[in-house]
Amino acid sequence: MNGFGFEDMMLITGFFLIISGAYCIMRTYHMLKIIIGMEIAMKAVTMFIILAGYLNGNIELAQSFVITVIVVEVVVAVVSAGIVVSIYKKYGSMDIRNLRKLKG
Repeated sequence: MNGFGFEDMMLITGFFLIISGAYCIMRTYHMLKIIIGMEIAMKAVTMFIILAGYLNGNIELAQSFVITVIVVEVVVAVVSAGIVVSIYKKYGSMDIRNLRKLKG
């Protein structure tokens, strides 16, 4: 059979998701778009974990890892969104270049 199988399509889709997430992170200065790009790349990681579990025949273990990754991903997204909101309140903009003005 000369076609792409399920595993091949999952790999291709995952790589496109990682590339599009990285492009979204690198191409913009808007902090919410950076968070969205990070989330897109993390969805590809969860898809790769499920694919690895499927290929190993250990799908239950992969699903438990994915639940853990999703929880960590949500925590990171909420904390970074909180930081973005506070920077927006301080500077009136969500431009990442405003972070240079912060002093500790």
